[in-house]
Amino acid sequence: MAGYGWDEYDIRHGGRQTIHDAGNSIDITTEFVKIPGGSHGGSWGVRVKGTPREDAPPRLMSTVLFYAGMEGLGSLKVNNEKNDLGTEGSVMMEGSSNELGDFTLEVTEGPETNAHPPPTHECEAEKPLDRSIVTSLQVPEGNMWQAKPLIFTQMKEVIDGLIERYGQENAPPPWSIFTMPNDIGPGNMHIVQKVFEGAFEFDVIYSSGSADSPVNSNDLNGAIEKTTDRFVDRFKRLLAPQAPFNKDKYQDFAKSMFSNLIGGIGYFYGDAVVDRSYAPEYEEENEGFWQETAEARARQGGVKLEGPAELFTSIPSRPFFPRGFLWDEGFHLLPIADWDMDLTLDIVRSWFNLMDEDGWIGREQILGQEARSKVPQEFQIQYPHYANPPTLFLIFESLIDKLQDKSSVKKTDDPLEDIRSVHLQNPAVATSYLRDLYPLLKRHYFWFRKTQWGDIKSYDREAFSTKEGYRWRGRDTRHILTSGLDDYPRAQPPHPGELHTDLISWMGMMTRSMRRVAEFIGEKDDAKEYQGYETAIVKNIDDLHWDKTARTYCDATIDDYEESAHVCHKGYISIFPFLTGLLPPDSPRLNSILDLISDPDELWSDYGIRSLSQKDEFYGTDENYWRSPVWMNMNYLVVKSLLDIANQPGPHKSQAGKMYTSLRKNLVNNVFDEWERTGFAWEQYNPETGAGQRTQHFTGWTSLVVKIMTMPDINSSGDWEHTEL
Repeated sequence: MAGYGWDEYDIRHGGRQTIHDAGNSIDITTEFVKIPGGSHGGSWGVRVKGTPREDAPPRLMSTVLFYAGMEGLGSLKVNNEKNDLGTEGSVMMEGSSNELGDFTLEVTEGPETNAHPPPTHECEAEKPLDRSIVTSLQVPEGNMWQAKPLIFTQMKEVIDGLIERYGQENAPPPWSIFTMPNDIGPGNMHIVQKVFEGAFEFDVIYSSGSADSPVNSNDLNGAIEKTTDRFVDRFKRLLAPQAPFNKDKYQDFAKSMFSNLIGGIGYFYGDAVVDRSYAPEYEEENEGFWQETAEARARQGGVKLEGPAELFTSIPSRPFFPRGFLWDEGFHLLPIADWDMDLTLDIVRSWFNLMDEDGWIGREQILGQEARSKVPQEFQIQYPHYANPPTLFLIFESLIDKLQDKSSVKKTDDPLEDIRSVHLQNPAVATSYLRDLYPLLKRHYFWFRKTQWGDIKSYDREAFSTKEGYRWRGRDTRHILTSGLDDYPRAQPPHPGELHTDLISWMGMMTRSMRRVAEFIGEKDDAKEYQGYETAIVKNIDDLHWDKTARTYCDATIDDYEESAHVCHKGYISIFPFLTGLLPPDSPRLNSILDLISDPDELWSDYGIRSLSQKDEFYGTDENYWRSPVWMNMNYLVVKSLLDIANQPGPHKSQAGKMYTSLRKNLVNNVFDEWERTGFAWEQYNPETGAGQRTQHFTGWTSLVVKIMTMPDINSSGDWEHTEL
């Protein structure tokens, strides 16, 4: 596969998706459009096109399958009469459900330019390939997602029958043998197969029965063109790359990256596996707690299915991680908020609706059998004492920033603009939204404070506050999966007296966000309370985590003498107070932080900021997941924080500006170069070579490159050199 994904996509109108199938020598384009009308969500259509690649054989044969299914209450049937030779013309289906009302589904024959394999075997007299093949199946409830094995099972019966009839030596050609049976009948799943020679095109058209008139292929022509025009215009107004990325070569890249992010938004429904045992070992209070918690997890005494629940969310990767991840989602929504704030806030609400009575939200939403089929069993169970970085609170700050900066509301010609930006154009609507969600935000915030607290008093730690210290639960000797930074080096062995720099920084950001929300909706007493927490957290970050010798922020643990000691592994952890915006421009710590980031022997690389210093003993070791690679979500926070410092008076304004300019160029150019070279965005990037690695088509937070491209060019005088610092 030479690449695949959306070239352009808007969730409200539609878009164009291309599959570069090098293995089968064909590029497949699907153009999807939504057509409003009626009272059941409107109609839609998809135009499917196949174009042979340059290296395709002179006679390229392709088979395409489309299936439609109806689960739950409702009906779906094929209206064409059964014909053993196949179906001529369009395949027509009709159906009905409570949510959709009555509807029709048409799979067209396509234009006259479509060609089909000519008969070369006697079996093709009984199944001519210039007709559509239609198979109807009755699929048990809950198994519709297994369409692929169901189709292969049907196809295998055809293959076995043809081989038995004609033998291996006189077997039909592949395009005739790999076919479904012609078997139209009752069922809840209907499969349409078409076989083509060379280029092809056909439409799949869904028409709502409550619309004024059904959609046809001519309607798609205009709708496809209009959808592209709207996308291009909106992208130009809202997400246009700024210098030096305003060149033509970056435009398709930026549109594709964003389109695949927003094109990954989906609706998920099903039950989840949760451990509600509340085992005392899960308090993680004893030395050796990781062994006790492992034993408690192995018992699975309180593991059960909960739900069903529903979630509307974007995802990290459609083929590899097609489900919701809590800490990823806040990053995903940052560029989406610039595009469609109403959509963003719908997704945020959907996440908070998952919250239990205590305030917990599962960090990974594996809803239903289909989702669980892609996750190893040992990772399916969610634990109500496990947290995850509260990145959704970044969105509340983004919303309030936009409301306070009236110039950020950019009008477009989109007929749906009033829906997209209703919260930005009408502060009263935004206030109502935040006020409605506020009880859930408070519950979640205080759940964090209750479950992820760190012990300051027991070890006579000197700090401004005896309460503002935090420790991730759920760690073992190798990982803190709950932190998101999985294998990043931490104290060894684990200790219940640990305090984690990244978590107290997240809590500082979360508290600031809560204060701002409370101020915005007029909860003055709450705002004052949060201000107190915020002040204490910022002071405790210095008191508990700043190491004067290492001149950086470090995790803390308890040493052999039962005293608090720093564990310093320079990397993302070391700069977390900076990443979360907790260091003011005149902070006495800022000079050391900027020097650490900009040092090529430590964190700086030509491709982005490394996750761990080159000088660290664990650099590039073991799993090497967060032990050297460049991650776009963390680098986005670096770029944003540098820009914030560069835009304010202070002693580090010039240094931050030069670093910002250089890092922004390095990040964008490397992700772009790898996208051009491989056809994909990647989960992480190699700090030595820039090569994309781990998961390909990782269009979740790697799409933050689009937001980086929209940032201003504040220093166009030239590239920053390290020697200037």
